[in-house]
Amino acid sequence: MQVVCRVTGDNVEDEVRSLHDWLLSDRGVRRSARIEMASSALPVPGEQGAILDLVSLALGSGFSAASLGVSIVSWRTTRPQQPTVTIERTDGSKVTISGTSPDEAQRLVEHLLGEQ
Repeated sequence: MQVVCRVTGDNVEDEVRSLHDWLLSDRGVRRSARIEMASSALPVPGEQGAILDLVSLALGSGFSAASLGVSIVSWRTTRPQQPTVTIERTDGSKVTISGTSPDEAQRLVEHLLGEQ
């Protein structure tokens, strides 16, 4: 399964890099997902490149949605201003983690990824 995590707020590219690094450092997530930074914008010929504004995850077997939810919530608590994170599946279904409690965020991610 493929999902993307979109970050909104100030300094989007810095926040995406931080989230990417955080997820890579989380064994539970890294063990069963390929994690990459990407851009939602198409490249424009002749320009340097688009802003990286999302983290793409290719989820393998044994992936735990609970691990992803906990990791994202934990990462948000380390940020000076907790950015909003939207997790979206390729079918368009998505959840947004904003002022959500850690338990609620975990339940939302589990529901989105079919573990509830």
